[in-house]
Amino acid sequence: MTTHRDVPADVPAPSAASSGPAAHQAFLLLRTVFTVAPVLFGLDKFFGLLTDWEQYLAPQIDALIPGTAHQAMLAVGAVEILAGLLVAVLPRIGGYVVAAWLAGIIINLLLIGGFYDIALRDFGLLVAALALARLAPAVSLRGRRARAS
Repeated sequence: MTTHRDVPADVPAPSAASSGPAAHQAFLLLRTVFTVAPVLFGLDKFFGLLTDWEQYLAPQIDALIPGTAHQAMLAVGAVEILAGLLVAVLPRIGGYVVAAWLAGIIINLLLIGGFYDIALRDFGLLVAALALARLAPAVSLRGRRARAS
């Protein structure tokens, strides 16, 4: 049986608004999107069907990392796939990882210049990834309490 002692001290008690059906649906939507999108975009770094990903690598970043821009995009693809899988398994942590990753992408895009629209879109995604990470403890706590009843 789950008791109040099983909940970490830094996790606030869920209110009806944070653990109700709407919050659970929002959590599922965000977790699905932040699992599927990074995996698909990561896979596309290997196949290049959607775009020429190398155009999105700032010259300043390219100069700092070893190898070619293509090799960098392959590494980016692998990280994106892993981040998506982390969201699927541990959304409470994966949401923050994806948010940090998006912050890096935004900085990279701002260094390039001319991709401000994409940087702004990615900022919106960053905020959504943070929302996922914040919803995850309340939703999983609600699930644990329901199973314990």
